[in-house]
Amino acid sequence: MQFALQNAVDAISLGSLYALFALGIALIFGIMQLVNFAHGELIMVGGYALFFLGHPPWPLLIAGVLAIVIAFALVMERVAFRPVRGANPATLLVTSFAVSFFLQNLAILIFSSRPKAVALSPIFTEFFAVGGLRIAKLNVLIVLVTILLLTGLAAFLKKTPLGVQMRAAAEDFGMARLLGVRANTVIATAFAISGLLAGAAALLLEAQTATLTPTMGLNPVIIAFVATVIGGMASLPGAVLGGFTLGCLTVALQASLPLEFRAYRDAFAFGAVIAILVFRPQGLIVARTARTRV
Repeated sequence: MQFALQNAVDAISLGSLYALFALGIALIFGIMQLVNFAHGELIMVGGYALFFLGHPPWPLLIAGVLAIVIAFALVMERVAFRPVRGANPATLLVTSFAVSFFLQNLAILIFSSRPKAVALSPIFTEFFAVGGLRIAKLNVLIVLVTILLLTGLAAFLKKTPLGVQMRAAAEDFGMARLLGVRANTVIATAFAISGLLAGAAALLLEAQTATLTPTMGLNPVIIAFVATVIGGMASLPGAVLGGFTLGCLTVALQASLPLEFRAYRDAFAFGAVIAILVFRPQGLIVARTARTRV
């Protein structure tokens, strides 16, 4: 029982981090029908912003990292994606890859390709005991931050005029524009929110790994894309569910596979993803736009 509870705690923590990764992808896809593979580089920018800012007080450090990543997301939207907004999906996809490679190589030019260590507070490596369980303080922080961001995003989308416009644009962008929704404002806001999510994910990821590389965003963006596909493209609740599903699968396989097979954990996890999509090709939660098209 203790072993199962320990794994459940780890699965919730990992699923929370994966959900943060996936939300940024799902939010942009819902409005622009764009899988933004440059979202991983926003996480990378957040990591290097943490390295660049040094050791100011924690509130200033967090605010600085989030502000830098949001600024990069807005510049990305204005310079790279707005000029090709009306192009076909293939052009948008190639643009996202181009932005991703550009930012990776820019990081290599500025910081070199060698990994860099980020010294964070030792509190992130501490544990506390609850009924025989050893729970990392960082795991609790990841879950709390995810809950806070999910609650804030849900409230923004449901309670604010701009959030309602974003939901309308996600359902039918053309009709929303005819009704007076400003496309530039809605899309820029979506990119700013994705930057906020990427910045928060970067802070949590660096607290977990304490290592920076120019390609550190590659694995998170693949996880985010897979989680979004599992949950249902264009569905924010689906992205969250997909993130938790993938996190639980990963932890369950790590705990249950024989030692000689644990090196192939990700292969088994993606095999399970394929099995899920065979039975639910539309994802676990079908977005309203997808139901309408069907």
